[in-house]
Amino acid sequence: MNVMASLLPPTATSTIKHNQMASPLRPATPPNNASFSSLNHRLKSNSAKCHAFSDEVAKGLLSDGLKSGIVQFQSVTEGLSDMQKWGFIVFGGLTWIYLTARPGVLVGAIDAYLLAPLQLGLDNLSGRRNLKRSDFIVGDKIGEGSFGVVYSGLLAPKNGNGDVNVVQKRGRAKVSQVNVKSKDKVILKKVKVGIQGAEEFGDYEEWFNYRLSRAAPETCADFLGSFVADQTNSQFTKGGKWLVWKFEGDRTLADYMKGRNFPSNLESVMFGRVLQGVDSLKRNALIIKQIMRQIVTSLRKIHDTGIVHRDVKPANLVVTKRGQIKLIDFGAATDLRIGKNYVPNRTLLDPDYCPPELYVLPEETPSPPPEPIAAFLSPILWQLNSPDLFDMYSSGIVLLQMAIPTLRSPAALKNFNLELKTCGYDLKKWRDYTRLRPDFQILDSESGRGWDLATKLVSERGFLRRGRLSASAALRHPYFLLGSDQAAAVLSKLSLSRK
Repeated sequence: MNVMASLLPPTATSTIKHNQMASPLRPATPPNNASFSSLNHRLKSNSAKCHAFSDEVAKGLLSDGLKSGIVQFQSVTEGLSDMQKWGFIVFGGLTWIYLTARPGVLVGAIDAYLLAPLQLGLDNLSGRRNLKRSDFIVGDKIGEGSFGVVYSGLLAPKNGNGDVNVVQKRGRAKVSQVNVKSKDKVILKKVKVGIQGAEEFGDYEEWFNYRLSRAAPETCADFLGSFVADQTNSQFTKGGKWLVWKFEGDRTLADYMKGRNFPSNLESVMFGRVLQGVDSLKRNALIIKQIMRQIVTSLRKIHDTGIVHRDVKPANLVVTKRGQIKLIDFGAATDLRIGKNYVPNRTLLDPDYCPPELYVLPEETPSPPPEPIAAFLSPILWQLNSPDLFDMYSSGIVLLQMAIPTLRSPAALKNFNLELKTCGYDLKKWRDYTRLRPDFQILDSESGRGWDLATKLVSERGFLRRGRLSASAALRHPYFLLGSDQAAAVLSKLSLSRK
């Protein structure tokens, strides 16, 4: 508690007092004590009555629902013996547990047969599924991958004027930003044409973005939809697909990690200000912990839907202006609930972040059956193989890179992976073996909780393909349960409320 108090902004107390004084519930002229006491008594009395009434309504609804359920159960089981009735109850309970267990057969069916068609209908009505090339102005190139090129862009002004000037230069629209509103900014990804597998991965990325926009929208950038180019010029190829997202930020975690002053270059972004009265080592540890917490939380949410990202790395983690970390690039993701984008013996992954098992499921796993059958069998497959632990290894590598400066360069990371393989993917052995001279100060701070978490993420799979922390288990690790971290979380929320 003392740590939290020392980290809170010095104006927090005065701000709270000011808000209390400016409350619209208070009269313009101060009442005398008797009238104020009477008013306060009436408000409390009314509030108590309101709560009592709400409780009675809730109890009534619950009671009616319970009675109705009992009546229906009695009508269904009429004529059965007590033993048969208990068997019926046990079977129903086990069925419910099975259908709601990860990766969520029941929730997935609701999404596929109710929410997805509903989203499609609403998007068609609003025009989001009818995007055109002319709806956007493509700006500068900001990145490129194996299957796509990423550009900054803007929504095209409807009246041809608006907040931007467009200059045509050698067949390419060059955006001159004048009072550009953030709501008009977008990120566009051109799916490469003529590259084997690019079109397929573009379709998968679109599918996963729509899926997560319904199931876990806070984990990824707001997906606006796609369009197909209707002409060919320097930027567009006729028939080529483009994916569009709302602008969340144009810098990834990898971009920030390239700076010599990382992670302090993210301090004001994550907390809204510099943490006064805290030494630099502790500040850096808090920043990394806040980033890591968001990464693991997002992974837990997407794993709950049955999705494994399979390409978690700093370049695929966007940092928003509000200090939020969001996952991008779902072209390699797989939905193991229905076998979407899953081929047992195929992998297109980054070897620097890929775990030693290489594949999200064993290579001998058969190709997925039709979707309804795959969905029904998916809880068994998930429990046997824990495919979500694939992403957790990658998140552990990200933690090591953030905390150990010498691991941030591509060459150093490759050497690290070679050394780790030699040590049997045992981080403790690697620590004694390595010649990279790593700095473990951040991981060793706070009684070495960061190092302990890293060793339980970056490890080889053990018996029954376990032996690595899941996202839910990682969030319960002592690394995330410290008072100083709680203070940082409070500061983060305060900074969000000010923006």
